[in-house]
Amino acid sequence: MSVLRKTSRRLADGREIVYFDDTPDAPERTADDTRDLPEVTAASEIRRDPLTDEWVAMAAHRQTRTYKPPADLCPLCPSSPGTPSEVPEGDYDVVVFENRFPSFAERVDGMGETTVDGAGLVPSAPGMGRCEVVCFTSDHAGSFGELSRERVRTVVDVWADRTAELSRLDGVRQVFPFENRGEEIGVTLSHPHGQIYGYPFVTPRTERMLATAEEYRERHGRHVLGDVLAAERASGERIVAEGEYWTAFVPPAARWPVQVQVVPHRQVADLTELTDAERDDFASVYLQVLGRCDGLYGKPLPYVAGWYQAPRGTDPGLSWLHLELLSVLRSADKLKYLAGSESGMAVWINDATPEQIARRLREAGEVGGAAGAGAATG
Repeated sequence: MSVLRKTSRRLADGREIVYFDDTPDAPERTADDTRDLPEVTAASEIRRDPLTDEWVAMAAHRQTRTYKPPADLCPLCPSSPGTPSEVPEGDYDVVVFENRFPSFAERVDGMGETTVDGAGLVPSAPGMGRCEVVCFTSDHAGSFGELSRERVRTVVDVWADRTAELSRLDGVRQVFPFENRGEEIGVTLSHPHGQIYGYPFVTPRTERMLATAEEYRERHGRHVLGDVLAAERASGERIVAEGEYWTAFVPPAARWPVQVQVVPHRQVADLTELTDAERDDFASVYLQVLGRCDGLYGKPLPYVAGWYQAPRGTDPGLSWLHLELLSVLRSADKLKYLAGSESGMAVWINDATPEQIARRLREAGEVGGAAGAGAATG
């Protein structure tokens, strides 16, 4: 693994952009953003639902965000003469910058903490936090699954770096790195990229997982995901890929047509706690998972993949870092739509068993260099 060089700069509107270079001869990052950009204004608001006690975010300013531009006007590609983009440099390895249309921001216009209509029933507050975009490669036509193992390792280091940085910001409670891939998921920019959200609250799913972990620990003295991992490794029936430090398996109560959890064998609270060896092994295991996913229907699989990490201010012993990948594609030409039971009652009905999903993924194998051997780093 080469030494990772980090360079922080500013875009024309003041947003931070950070270059992460793993190429030994990468040039110094000195290019200026030549665009004439207005200052970013965010009007995000969060409200607490009095019936479920869950926070909901409102970010109406995002209606004007970039939507499916042509490839030659992609804002995530490197800048070229006459075509400036969000990345002023003419090339890059991995780059991170503040989202121009953030759901949460460090500076939010409008009110302070209050209640809706002043009635005292629905708490409301500014949507403070931070949203960043992560570009995994400068290659517009590439994908995460086509990255080399070395580049995936770089991305893991970038996720860990941003987790540490965002966790230090006032008001950020939970850091969530994730990737949305494919139009079926709702992706509006096809360039290989992900995002990182710094939430001002603990997300509802995480709150439920922490409560479950605490109850399980009180009864058994162990972490529930540790016991699930041990059971999955003993059974092997739902395992998709396995390395020295990580195991990827279809969860035994999978909700989605394709769903895989990638779990470290050692309990850690977040990405910053992973060792070099664990980061290297994740790159190998995850590329196997992505290769099998793309081989499932013989075409790129649309998916959401995100990291579950310990929120600030919670007992780290209740968290066990893991990545979860899910897809809405239930066959080569059919999508799973959330019907009444899922949308109305959050009761999921899967059209396939977890055992069937895992078997199909194992049989899919790897396609088109998706396992990373010899793939370009972009």
